[in-house]
Amino acid sequence: MPNIRANNIDIYYEENGPADGPVILLVMGLGAQMIAWPDEFIHGLVSKGYRVIHYDNRDVGLSQWMDGAKTPNLVWTMLKARFGLPVRVPYTLTDMAADGIGLLD
Repeated sequence: MPNIRANNIDIYYEENGPADGPVILLVMGLGAQMIAWPDEFIHGLVSKGYRVIHYDNRDVGLSQWMDGAKTPNLVWTMLKARFGLPVRVPYTLTDMAADGIGLLD
């Protein structure tokens, strides 16, 4: 089980392909685990010489879960943001992007 500490959280990841190959970072969305990436897709990239890294986002799969963080109501949150009302979320897309960057570092 490869885990790494990045952006102050524990991230579960897997990597395939040559260590010196150009890196492709696969980021799964909508609360799905990294296992949703088809093996054929990953192996196809590896066969072209790429080093493929994929991981579970925070609050998903085997990566760190944010204790006490509530899942926001997506529709309500979007409406509030649309009308300029304050939105309170446990973390942002920027935080999640920093997770991927931290993993690459």
